[in-house]
Amino acid sequence: MKNLSMKKLFTSAMAIVFALVVNAQDKPAYQIFTGNGNDVKYSKMMKDLQDADFVFYGELHNNAIAHWLELEITRDLYEVRGQNLVLGAEMFETDNQILIDELFRGFITEKKFAEDCRLWKNYPTDYKPLLMFAKTKKIPFVATNVPRRYASLVASKGLEALDSLSAEAKAFLPPLPIAFDPEVPCYKNMLSMMEEKPDTTTAKSVTKVAAMPAMPGMPAPAGAMPAPAAAMPAASDKMPASVGSAMSAHNGQNVVKAQAIKDATMAWFMNKYYKSGNQFIHYNGSYHSDSHEGIIWYLKKLQPNAKIVVITTVSQDELKELEKEGKGKGDYVVVVQSRMTNTY
Repeated sequence: MKNLSMKKLFTSAMAIVFALVVNAQDKPAYQIFTGNGNDVKYSKMMKDLQDADFVFYGELHNNAIAHWLELEITRDLYEVRGQNLVLGAEMFETDNQILIDELFRGFITEKKFAEDCRLWKNYPTDYKPLLMFAKTKKIPFVATNVPRRYASLVASKGLEALDSLSAEAKAFLPPLPIAFDPEVPCYKNMLSMMEEKPDTTTAKSVTKVAAMPAMPGMPAPAGAMPAPAAAMPAASDKMPASVGSAMSAHNGQNVVKAQAIKDATMAWFMNKYYKSGNQFIHYNGSYHSDSHEGIIWYLKKLQPNAKIVVITTVSQDELKELEKEGKGKGDYVVVVQSRMTNTY
């Protein structure tokens, strides 16, 4: 009798587990599409990524699925490319490259690295795993983003202000002058969205805002100076109207140029650390690489024949099909359920 009761209990437990598995399969957290809207398997996407010279993962900064996929893709590409793999990220600034190198060589501790590097607040959960993967596998990890003080300088005074920097400071930038084309769609769209929200902001407050994280969800570095407003979107791949409200009256074009100096710097340092036969994976906010613009507009000037593959992340209520506004943003578009819990 006791054995019969145990058998019934085991059968009931297995039925519950089976039901949970079936429900999980019916409620996926994400779906991958090609840029034109065809659903595609992860394995098919990975086969295409293997041959790329540069892979961009355009993330939503607070999206757990995006961060998980970044690490999974990196692991799988390492299995193919091995020591020819190079990692790089928007989340680390060029003047902190020495800290990454010293951490990897064992000259400084992780604690000291965290104290001295201007880390984003979600570094421990979202970016440390990528950095430690590179450290463990002994592959390069490149800090590609412009130091935020220079993005802030451009946001307040324009690209010409960079000319007055010292030679030591210019080492953290691409060669000057920086090419800027306001007709590149991502910059044109950014400026037009600011112009739609005119404001009476004073020049003094514009400078102040340029040094603050105006983007919703944009992680301010822990224990350090906040990121400039020119750091593009966090939780959304669209330019928030609040940025236009704060800046368009006086410095709209300069704020767009601050976005451009970030893109130009990332492209320059990606190219600096790339060599033929390598594969470079770059992690950045989706706006920096959507539609093969932003960073890629600059990278193509340096590597016109390179195979570049862009993955971008969007959030939708339904995963069955890629919505119109997401089409064309990437060669592959990761659609995440909009009710997904955010990391901050």
